[in-house]
Amino acid sequence: MAESGETELVVLGAGPGGYTAAFAAADKGMQVTLIDAFEKPGGTCLYVGCIPSKALLHAAKLLTDARDAQAWGIHFGRPEIDLAALRAQETKVVETLGKNLLELSKRRKVEYIRARATFADSRTLRLDNGSSRRFKHCVIAVGSSPIVPPSLKLESARLMDSTAGLRLEEVPASLLVVGGGYIGLELGCVYAALGSRVTVVELTDGLLPGVDRDLVRPLQSRLEGQFHKIYLGTKVAKLAETAEGIRATLEGEEIEEREPTFGRVLVAVGRRPNSRGLGLENTKVQLDDKGFIRVNEQRRTTDEPIFAIGDVAGEPMLAHKASHEGKVAVEAIAGEPAAFDSRAIPAVVFTDPEIAWCGLSETEAKRQGREVKVVRFPWGASGRAATLGRTEGLTKLVTEPETERLLGMGIVGEGAGELIAEGVVAVEMAASARDLALSIHPHPTLSETVGEAAESVYGPTTHLFRVRR
Repeated sequence: MAESGETELVVLGAGPGGYTAAFAAADKGMQVTLIDAFEKPGGTCLYVGCIPSKALLHAAKLLTDARDAQAWGIHFGRPEIDLAALRAQETKVVETLGKNLLELSKRRKVEYIRARATFADSRTLRLDNGSSRRFKHCVIAVGSSPIVPPSLKLESARLMDSTAGLRLEEVPASLLVVGGGYIGLELGCVYAALGSRVTVVELTDGLLPGVDRDLVRPLQSRLEGQFHKIYLGTKVAKLAETAEGIRATLEGEEIEEREPTFGRVLVAVGRRPNSRGLGLENTKVQLDDKGFIRVNEQRRTTDEPIFAIGDVAGEPMLAHKASHEGKVAVEAIAGEPAAFDSRAIPAVVFTDPEIAWCGLSETEAKRQGREVKVVRFPWGASGRAATLGRTEGLTKLVTEPETERLLGMGIVGEGAGELIAEGVVAVEMAASARDLALSIHPHPTLSETVGEAAESVYGPTTHLFRVRR
């Protein structure tokens, strides 16, 4: 094995968590090596995840907005969709961001190596290019991969996981989406907007399992008009390829056709941490029963020189959570006081309408047996939502009865992912509902729904009258 010297810090994985950690360490004067299998930094999120999916969702939104414009007396002709041009624009976005990240790496003098690496021991990585790296510290940021259950595995180009779904090789006449989580619904929205007849099958009794039902209902109502079918409490027992497509065997009480055939099938039932095959057995790093690497509040593993962040280190599997963890790990490596202690990690589902939440939800409060006060402000009372023709939204606050402190916020509606940032700051800063109510929100904006929701903690608001009890 060719020896390639020693590095102060090796970051294994160049996604948002990995490159954030590498850049933060370089900014502190550390010697940093960043290793990933992709040609440029960015990782799964940039190349086969967050960014390409949001680019396609933007295209889908253009199509649905054009159709919704009919309500305003504006009529467009039938859209002509050039898939090659759409894929090229998506690639352009991704490649531009990748080049920018590589340039930022060079400017910071971060050594970027395209390779796969495994641990030889607690201080050495073997690279598949025949070299190795000794290190003083290592941050594992290798992310996660989509799951395809064994019962649904099929050697067929028509069967897609989320990575294949983003390639947009064609717009099938019919698409089965297995899984009603955020990945399945986001990609389902893309294909439905492009012209596919989309059927979603979810094993549990609701879309987006675990998400507040108040937030899911408006989304489900809109999706029922966009998708061909949504089957809840339903299982895809088997898939089989035929000359016409993939035949699915469905099991559930509401099924109209037990063995429908689809042009393509997208399996989006979750992701698993990429902790296997790293050679961790050659270190003291420990995994939990779900395959996540065990870490402490500094993101340090059970092997002192090695840290782990992002999807591989536990849920929620979110890019921004990984980035924050990367900064915490680097601060700890630098000997600074650091701990991952966020009360309000935001989450966003980029469907149409979007769903976003942070902090404590009403569902989680009930699970904990915790007494909370919940208020809801329907967007039917929002002037801005009316001007957009999108009054299906809702802004919801969860507060502590004794102190009026904001514990959580949930939003469903146009631009919810942008609006949730106010809730994140408020929860992290221990703001009260009165703090939000007394903060002047511009008119007419959707942000006013946050201010009026806060006002409703104390009684009627300007645009929403409720009888005091």
